[in-house]
Amino acid sequence: MASSEEDGTNGASEASDEKEATGKRRRLGFLATAWLTFYNIAMTAGWLVLAIAMVRFYMEKGTHRGLYKSIQKTLKFFQTFALLEVVHCLIGIVPTSVLVTGVQVSSRIFMIQNEESVVLFLVSWTVTEITRYSFYTFSLLDHLPHFIKWARYNFFIILYPVGVAGELLTIYAALPYVKKSGMFSVRLPNKYNVSFDYYYFLLITMASYIPLFPQLYFHMLRQRRKVLHGEVIVEKDD
Repeated sequence: MASSEEDGTNGASEASDEKEATGKRRRLGFLATAWLTFYNIAMTAGWLVLAIAMVRFYMEKGTHRGLYKSIQKTLKFFQTFALLEVVHCLIGIVPTSVLVTGVQVSSRIFMIQNEESVVLFLVSWTVTEITRYSFYTFSLLDHLPHFIKWARYNFFIILYPVGVAGELLTIYAALPYVKKSGMFSVRLPNKYNVSFDYYYFLLITMASYIPLFPQLYFHMLRQRRKVLHGEVIVEKDD
């Protein structure tokens, strides 16, 4: 339980955050705010549908085997729909880094193709996205419940590492098949005179997690301290 002093600090921080958010939305304009509200409601609903489908599948089958195939069309749709978040950053209606958003979205679109370790990253993605899109929706409506705010800045502490572990294990499990089959690879000679080896692309992708994951994770930790504890975080310019 927080002390009264912490409560006062958090209250002042929340008031400041709400004023800042309101100012941003006024600058966005009605149409942009309406679109973002619709988008986040749709994404929240979509991930809730996925969560229900996952629970029903496990209750009926008693195993995660075959889970990915049963939900892959819906999963691919909403993961691809998430590319709009990069567009939102590019056109300036969401004040978020294009690089950070692009890495988060592209890694998930890239991942949805193998069933190994499916439980780890699917559960992580589902809980994370329901929380995240709910947070955005209620923030846009100027009615953010404390639990949603708390969940947004606490659940990730466990879910991010679990999700990344699931993604890396899935890629690792796919490597032998990709190397043997030449999956998604382009060999020379061809009329475009271009080659691409998907196997090495996967290895590079796995290696990229080493610098990228700590940056994203510590960024969220800094945001957590700022939002929940009222700390002033000075971000360095890129």
